[in-house]
Amino acid sequence: MKYGLLLKKRLCMLLAALVCIATILSGVPEQAYADENFLNLEVKSAILMDAATGQVIFEFNADEHLPPASMAKMMTEYIVMEKISNGELSWDEIVTTTEYASKVIGSGQLLAYQEKLPVKDMFASMSIYSGNDASVALAEHIAGNEEAFANMMNEKARELGLSEKAHFINSTGLGRDDIGTFAPKNIPGETMMSARDAALLAYNIIKDHKEILEYSKTTRRKLRERDTTEMTNWNWMLEGWSKDSVSLSKYAYEGLDGLKTGHTNEAGYCFTGTAERDGMRLISVVMGAESEPKRFEETRKLLDYGFNNFEKKTVYESGSAVEELQDVKMKKGVKTKVPVVTGSDLTILVKKGTKDEEIVKEATPLSEKDLVAPIKQGDKMGTLKVQYDNQEFSVDLVAAQDNDKGSWLRLFFRAIKDFFVNLGISIKNLF
Repeated sequence: MKYGLLLKKRLCMLLAALVCIATILSGVPEQAYADENFLNLEVKSAILMDAATGQVIFEFNADEHLPPASMAKMMTEYIVMEKISNGELSWDEIVTTTEYASKVIGSGQLLAYQEKLPVKDMFASMSIYSGNDASVALAEHIAGNEEAFANMMNEKARELGLSEKAHFINSTGLGRDDIGTFAPKNIPGETMMSARDAALLAYNIIKDHKEILEYSKTTRRKLRERDTTEMTNWNWMLEGWSKDSVSLSKYAYEGLDGLKTGHTNEAGYCFTGTAERDGMRLISVVMGAESEPKRFEETRKLLDYGFNNFEKKTVYESGSAVEELQDVKMKKGVKTKVPVVTGSDLTILVKKGTKDEEIVKEATPLSEKDLVAPIKQGDKMGTLKVQYDNQEFSVDLVAAQDNDKGSWLRLFFRAIKDFFVNLGISIKNLF
């Protein structure tokens, strides 16, 4: 009896220990390991993204919303370029500097009240020199006033898929106290973005308006032809500095051509960078670095990690048959089945040395009600999903050939055939 009680007591202690361990483990967030700062970055948050697909290959505290400072100007740049693309604005259109634009503090301070310059020069000042004056002038020219423009920025943030907490109060990224009497009356809070938001914004700029890189890679430029001095890019990592500046050449990074720096006392030093090597373009974001050099040093760690450890892998080329779904059954067609192939390339970033079996593939056809003839070659027939490193990617599966609608006579005799085939199977199953 004594030994039985002792055994029971020890079993209870063991069970309690297991419950304790399970409780501790269950309290670890799912992203704890993916979010680990194994690069030892000295920043508040960071992310590294593939510019071609938006695939994330490193993240640290990437969803905390922080003041982005002038990185907010990426949204101003996007809207300006979108307006030019759809014909609502032209590069040669003249912009007049308002009193507010001429008085706004921070980087810039090159424009006089009522000075007139074309959009292309205002845009250059904003993108190269991070000019707050040019940003405000463009915002007011497009929307009438900066508050209306900030509303456009917030609408565009939702369209581009930025997080619900991504928020803009002005075109520059300055804080409410910095703006003073010009602060918006009807937009609450402060400008806030996460590192993931900044990367996603950069991804969309590069995808939709790649001409931004012609501006962001410029190391020096005069604002006006008559100027005796040049605007200097705040981005010390531009590849061009390797030739243009002895002091900055040590920061220059091969293939880097953008994108946007930012700094305020509240935000610290921030930087959204992008670089391309051997056909692979990466987007990096660091927020909250303690010094100007530090934001570039930490960005170098991020980009080196990406370029040294990852490579592009084309899982499927466009027009490839896939084992997971070779054909789909169709109703009312001349053919009862149609072969399917991939509708486009599916390329992702993988760690160097990754084996094919480490990439999980799953193909799903459309529902039966959607697989009805007639269909044309190239029509969507299903979806191929690929999973790698806890992320999912997809590509359409499309018809490899046409399938016309069968005549009523063909469909009638097919129905009779199917009836007797099914009847035979049913009778066979009785015995």
